[in-house]
Amino acid sequence: MVAVKRVVDYAVKIRVKPDKSGVETQNVKMSMNPFCEIALEEALKIKESGLAKEVVAVSMGPSNCVDTLRTGLAMGADRAIHVEASRDLVPLTVAKLLKKLVEIENPGLLILGKQAIDDDCNQTGQMIAGLLGWPQGTFASKVVLDKEKQVATVDREVDGGLETLCLDLPAVITTDLRLNQPRYATLPNIMKAKSKPIKKFTLEELNVEIKSDLEVVQVTEPPKRKAGVILSSVDELIDKLKNEAHVI
Repeated sequence: MVAVKRVVDYAVKIRVKPDKSGVETQNVKMSMNPFCEIALEEALKIKESGLAKEVVAVSMGPSNCVDTLRTGLAMGADRAIHVEASRDLVPLTVAKLLKKLVEIENPGLLILGKQAIDDDCNQTGQMIAGLLGWPQGTFASKVVLDKEKQVATVDREVDGGLETLCLDLPAVITTDLRLNQPRYATLPNIMKAKSKPIKKFTLEELNVEIKSDLEVVQVTEPPKRKAGVILSSVDELIDKLKNEAHVI
């Protein structure tokens, strides 16, 4: 099972709403979160190697999330699940919903992107692992499955280099950038995706209550950077650092 999120496309210049209540998403290009694409690609590779029977893509949010799921189906996922929700979902709520879906689907492996590029929370994977009581391998840069021993070996990037973990399956894995290069959906597969099933659930059917302990007070753009200057000598640089920047 792979969780995917619909976010503002990474190439779009972000605009803050006039009332500063959030980021403008109307008439803005949306796409699958890049880390989720990597997670889906890894799941497809696992299936193609004969270590999985099927790949199920899951997304949560408004009806537009179906477009993101269709992209996942066009990439190669076998079927999809959409949990309809009109409100923004915080990571803990997403983790609780995933837990319910895991209990229904009983997957052998749950793969997520390490974070979404809209909120950069980096929390859902760790939370769902905690709720399920499953081992977790976060920031994965390499994943090797052993079907006979029912273990997954995960290389993860840490400050000091690489750390290798051996996880008993079922497990939760979150993906980093260097794990793989996601494939493009071909036109024939885009057409086939239209006939692949997307099962829908509501929050009431999954018996998960939406609530948040967080309140967004205000969203503002970062201050604009001043234009740089070219200095003619080291002495001029030292003078500016000392008298203008006051850092020495």
